[in-house]
Amino acid sequence: TTTHIKATTSARVVQPTIMVLFLLYIKAETENVAEVKLRKDAQLRISIRNPLSDYEVRENIVFNPSETVEQDEDSKQPDHHFAVKWEGAKKISVLQVLDDAAAASALKKKHKKKAKDMQPRTMTSEDSGNWVPVLAMECRGLEPYAFHPMSDEFVIRSDGGTMFDEEVELGDGDWADYDAENDAPVSMEGIEFKFEAV
Repeated sequence: TTTHIKATTSARVVQPTIMVLFLLYIKAETENVAEVKLRKDAQLRISIRNPLSDYEVRENIVFNPSETVEQDEDSKQPDHHFAVKWEGAKKISVLQVLDDAAAASALKKKHKKKAKDMQPRTMTSEDSGNWVPVLAMECRGLEPYAFHPMSDEFVIRSDGGTMFDEEVELGDGDWADYDAENDAPVSMEGIEFKFEAV
């Protein structure tokens, strides 16, 4: 049985039992922002769907990329950060966030020449207005389709070097603060997120 993965670039046909690589992207117009970095230990909230069904979804699931789900020694399941068992499924579906080395390896296998451009990284001032990959995850039997920022998933550094790491809420599509040390406004406007299967 095959299924169609809905991605923003193109539809892909995949087997539901294989791991599919997804990237989370961010885009925003920035002012006096040097870096926007996803915290490695932040609680992340996403919505997922069953790639074999149009109606089976789980909205607003929360997981922490720094905490893996404990596995029994005899378990054949890979380490993962979130799991769900869809109605009528024989196996659980899993999501595994990849660290930098694993993401680089997975991207290199699938996209030899473009792998470096797709590597999750910190958004910089040069990226203003462009899509930037910030997180890689492998999914089997589930498809992330929406990212829902809560609070403090990201750390922002101003051009002047001031760190904003508390009460950074990007969910409204705009964020602004003031760098008092450097007498400069700091902002992000038109904040968007998307997942892409790669």
